[in-house]
Amino acid sequence: MLDFYRRLHRAISPTSGDGDEPRTDGGVVSDGAAANAGSGDDPGPIARLSAAVDDRFGSDFAESSIFWLPPFLLMGLFVYGAVIWNLLISLTDYQGFANAPDYSDLDFEMYTRALADSGFIDAAVNTLILLIAFTAGTLAVGLVLAILIDRGIRFENTFRTIYLLPMSLSFVVTAQFWLWIYNYNNGIANSVIGVFGLGPVSWLGNQAVVLYAVIFALMWQFSGYAMVVYLAGLRAIPDEHYEAAKVDGASTLKMYWRVIIPQLKGATISAAVVLMVFGMKAFDFLYSLVGGYRPPNGADILATKMVREAYSNSQWAYGAAIAIVLFGMALAVIGPYLVYEYRRNNL
Repeated sequence: MLDFYRRLHRAISPTSGDGDEPRTDGGVVSDGAAANAGSGDDPGPIARLSAAVDDRFGSDFAESSIFWLPPFLLMGLFVYGAVIWNLLISLTDYQGFANAPDYSDLDFEMYTRALADSGFIDAAVNTLILLIAFTAGTLAVGLVLAILIDRGIRFENTFRTIYLLPMSLSFVVTAQFWLWIYNYNNGIANSVIGVFGLGPVSWLGNQAVVLYAVIFALMWQFSGYAMVVYLAGLRAIPDEHYEAAKVDGASTLKMYWRVIIPQLKGATISAAVVLMVFGMKAFDFLYSLVGGYRPPNGADILATKMVREAYSNSQWAYGAAIAIVLFGMALAVIGPYLVYEYRRNNL
């Protein structure tokens, strides 16, 4: 198959063939030249297109299309095509399988409805709080763990494995684990605070604390990932930087704050983007931890409200509009990161 593409590429190339040049004086021309010849010295549109593709992407672009074109088409259909279809549904009043969506009258009614819905506003605010607090807290914990391990503690590999292990667990398994910890009657959390005379707290029933209980559990699961990213960044810093800071009389705290941590900018940005994406995908964690499509308002985020509106309330167009808002938030996170990586010539 690859040889077929190579022969096809040579056939449509303006310099391909056995040396026969396209002729316009009535002489015999080669098959490849006849297919591409235009008028005068014009090699023809196919040859021009082939030359432009070769100049832009290299000669292997067409030859390798057998490998990248099928998944590219499938992704375009089932990912980006589905996003466009979801956008169209959000512009209708579609309410489920009872009737087909009416695409003849598209408007932004569902988006104006969202802005007037206090439940949507609360879910959006909770989503932003979760993203910011979860990302910042996880980065801070991961940085501290990475610094401790980087200073050459004993059993480094063991601690690194222990800290990274929670990330290998699914959201459902983690939620069941924390559901036991947050148990009101005999959970570990209430047993610990009971030692200090506090207590017991309804971690998942109190709307004032349930969101922060969720954030703490997510931080526990992903701090190991942030640790690994920061540890790789710390190991990439030359030893001369540490030695120079010590020679200048900087304390350990000042050395890390003013010399080492500023050099971890790339690691911080990369880890933050991944963590925020995971934060926006925390529906299954909340569904398993809090239960059902109707979590308390204090833990209701856009993902849970989207599923609840679509499947419980049969408001598919409204759920699609919330999904588009989530998609826009994801683009707002990933877009600047891609631009940043492109300017660093990493893309």
